[in-house]
Amino acid sequence: MAGVVPSSSVLGLVGFLILFLSINPLGSLGSNAQKVQVSLYYESLCPYCANFIVNHLVKLFQNGLISVVDLRLVPWGNAWTKPDGSIVCQHGADECLLNTMEACTITVYPDVDRHFRFIHCVEKLSLKNRHKEWANCFEISRLGTVPIDCYNTGYGNVIEHRYGNETAMLNPAHRFVPWVIVNNRPLQEDYENFMAYICKAYKGSPTPEACRSVSAENIELNGQQVDSIPEVCYEGESRSFTSLGLAEKIRK
Repeated sequence: MAGVVPSSSVLGLVGFLILFLSINPLGSLGSNAQKVQVSLYYESLCPYCANFIVNHLVKLFQNGLISVVDLRLVPWGNAWTKPDGSIVCQHGADECLLNTMEACTITVYPDVDRHFRFIHCVEKLSLKNRHKEWANCFEISRLGTVPIDCYNTGYGNVIEHRYGNETAMLNPAHRFVPWVIVNNRPLQEDYENFMAYICKAYKGSPTPEACRSVSAENIELNGQQVDSIPEVCYEGESRSFTSLGLAEKIRK
């Protein structure tokens, strides 16, 4: 894991927790029982995860379908933990830093509209090979920099281990990222068709306007393989460590 990221005020762990509780005194509230549960398991520097977030998942916010969705983002992906407890990421140390920073942002700003703005910004930069400019996304997304304190205190590492344990317990196990689950159903290779699954799963009334233009006819049924397999980052694929520059620059 990388060292300390510069911030305007580096808090101790106790100080960070006090500040976090003052921002989010009630924690994450329970979701509406009628909402469709959608989880995205991903890693920050997988280009196919970035493409899905920037060009597909964002449509939930653009067409209003997010109003019937309880969206969870889990930035761990194909990372793994070494015997000494340190985390290794598929695309190197930069990815570990960004996974943790996104995890901290989700925790500090649990409202999905807020933390998604930050994650969308980071992933958009990733697609442009400009992920080293991630810190600008706090200003762009109109959020404070408290997540940097979360990272610097080591609390982000705690969150990441929690996400790692959750990812490891998926049943069936994830084979690649992005790995999308709708109401406990993994979409596997059909993840780009996620809105059709959401519309089919939603039992509330009235039918969301966005669902009127989404066809459920093409969704995968009974585990049948889809015709077109999108590109993904496979679990266990050759691990790249080509993105070490950012992590090195922020070490003490």
